[in-house]
Amino acid sequence: MVGSEASKQRIMVVLLFLSLLSLTCQSSAAEQRRTYIVHMAKSEMPLEFTHHNDWYGLSLQSVSESAEILYSYNTVVQGYSTRLTRSEAEALSTQPGVILVNLETRYELHTTRTPQFLGLDKFTSNVINAFPTATSESDVVIGVLDTGAWPEHKSYSDTGFGPVPSNWKGTCETGSDFNASSCNKKLIGARFFSKGYEASKGPVDVSKESRSPRDNDGHGTHTSTTAGGSPVSSASLLGYASGTARGMAVGARLAVYKVCWAGGCFSSDILAAMDSAVSDGCGVLSLSLGGGSADYFRDSVAIGAFNAMEKGVLVSCSAGNSGPSASTLSNGAPWITTVGAGTIDRDFPAYVLLGNGQKYPGVSLYSGNPLPNSTLSFVYAGKVSNASNGNLCMPGTLLAEKVAGKIVMCDRGTNARVQKGLVVRDAGGVGMVLANTAANGEELVADAHLLSATAVGQKAGDSIRSYVSSDPNPTATIVFSGTQLGVMPSPVVAAFSSRGPNVVTPGILKPDLIAPGVNILAGWTGAVGPTGLPDDSRRVEFNIISGTSMSCPHISGLAALLKGVHPDWSPAAIRSALMTTSYSSYPNGGEVLDVATGKGATPFDLGAGHVDPPRAIDPGLVYDITADDYVDFLCALNYTSFMIAAVAKRPNYTCDSKKTYEVSSLNYPSFSVVFKNGLTSVKHTRTVTNVGEAGTYKANVVMASESVKVTVDPSELSFDKVGEQKSYTVSFSGSTMPAGSTGFGRLVWSDGKHVVASPIAITWS
Repeated sequence: MVGSEASKQRIMVVLLFLSLLSLTCQSSAAEQRRTYIVHMAKSEMPLEFTHHNDWYGLSLQSVSESAEILYSYNTVVQGYSTRLTRSEAEALSTQPGVILVNLETRYELHTTRTPQFLGLDKFTSNVINAFPTATSESDVVIGVLDTGAWPEHKSYSDTGFGPVPSNWKGTCETGSDFNASSCNKKLIGARFFSKGYEASKGPVDVSKESRSPRDNDGHGTHTSTTAGGSPVSSASLLGYASGTARGMAVGARLAVYKVCWAGGCFSSDILAAMDSAVSDGCGVLSLSLGGGSADYFRDSVAIGAFNAMEKGVLVSCSAGNSGPSASTLSNGAPWITTVGAGTIDRDFPAYVLLGNGQKYPGVSLYSGNPLPNSTLSFVYAGKVSNASNGNLCMPGTLLAEKVAGKIVMCDRGTNARVQKGLVVRDAGGVGMVLANTAANGEELVADAHLLSATAVGQKAGDSIRSYVSSDPNPTATIVFSGTQLGVMPSPVVAAFSSRGPNVVTPGILKPDLIAPGVNILAGWTGAVGPTGLPDDSRRVEFNIISGTSMSCPHISGLAALLKGVHPDWSPAAIRSALMTTSYSSYPNGGEVLDVATGKGATPFDLGAGHVDPPRAIDPGLVYDITADDYVDFLCALNYTSFMIAAVAKRPNYTCDSKKTYEVSSLNYPSFSVVFKNGLTSVKHTRTVTNVGEAGTYKANVVMASESVKVTVDPSELSFDKVGEQKSYTVSFSGSTMPAGSTGFGRLVWSDGKHVVASPIAITWS
């Protein structure tokens, strides 16, 4: 009995130890600290507090003795960010005055001929010739949230600019390599935000990037100079795309907010930057970054953008580079202008000549010594590698004894395009043919390669791969043809440009429109070469890169241009003007093409169409939307009071139970109709505001699908004065179709001078 009792006691001790160990492990996992953004109802602050920061601090101390406030937000958000354990975050969410506690999101960057292609040369001289010096226009400040700026760049020249606007409240933050004199009357503000990044990733590595507003990456300099860079003559990248480089709004001021670092862009930093930018006095915010799709009350950029919009600030964001797959776009909130990417009429041809006499077109920005006219030995990377994925030319995978002195064919994918060329060069290769696979199709993006190289489309790649794999002695060379202008058709939708439908709210059509985003020339940092690779010792003033990161600042700059000419227009009115004057067909007929399919692009690809600035200055009619309209939209999504308070800073707001809220009632300049649950009849109501002369507009609807009938009532609207508003209803009646079916069309109002067009997208679900 004694031995049995002792045995039981030992078992009890072991079980107790294991239980304590399990609890310790669980506690350790739960105690991992992460950054949270705490949304507060400032109106509920107790009277004994004289400043909201004191209240915020006490609320935080109620759940954690060690946590500290990273940022206190007061303009686009009310609340703060801090590092908490999950249990602390859950406890904090129940405290009085706390609306929501959201986990931080990590965002990524969505990474000249353009003004002429857009008609801005005529636009500036004929329509607003006084833009660079006119008081209202030059008072518009574009805030660019990105990787900072290289302040010595010529595109930030302030020649001809008057004093900094008197209402500007921003500053030029200093660092070890950035001082107050880095700013001027063009680049009037520069800040950096790293607390969120450093809380998650550790201190900024100052040996690799500056802990200041200085841009060591190039992306921020490129986007800001695209939006509002001053004209710089004789600009080019290594001789390519030579001419005068200029931003969209040359007369606007610029302010940069560095929120992106080597390890990404963190939402606590982004919100702090948006908070500062709006307080500083920016009229337009440009964000070429994204972090996927989330409900608006969980989306920091959407929350910041709502409150910026309410203060009259237009927020332009890139749609993302995850195309051509459907439902891949980010930044889809209806109060954000969401921008996709298209090509321009400029290319950089570089041809592959094979030993069998065949010639295939490609593109390249290589500027070194050319290959000989005679062909060289040609090999396929997959056959000269020590790896199963050797066809991708990953670092260390090519066999030097089989590559030396030869041209190597690599397949696109996984690692950077320019890195593949470096891998070939390091293995002794003298040239590279980079072939698209099915994932990229026929889309060609030019790169400033470190060796003779060209990129070819999937079809050419398949043919070349067949030749190099079957010919007993394959040979090739590459011929570079410089810069080619007048390329047709253009624009076409870039394959990488992210697409709709809008996952969060299918009833809102996104993207809103497209702008130039392929092979765009703009300013560059002096810290890295044009490829961004550590091995690239070249330094350039301008670089040519692609992405919706490049298309976004085009729209940001154009919005600043319109805001300068029409300072009384709301962000919604400016976006409406840009959207309803966009085009979805070429001048000689035919739909704007999608390079991914070779067919006509749909509204899920290009939204309202490609931006057309000269027409946007005088759109005739606009679709305006107020902050209250957007709150009604949130009610239509069945948002709770807490959700609405998080997005719109309206504590204790309750949707009216006696009122019917519909997403289709939002006064959006496009139509996204969803037939679901057997419903095949939907009505959308819209209100247009006259911003032109008196006139009568007549409606015309063109549908590509006969499965839907569309009627407009009334079909004629007459206006006697500027500011007059008229409403109309569009009825959509569809036949039963399989789930996933789509149909597209366009509604156009015209008075004979103005064309006010809205895209239509129909989805059966």
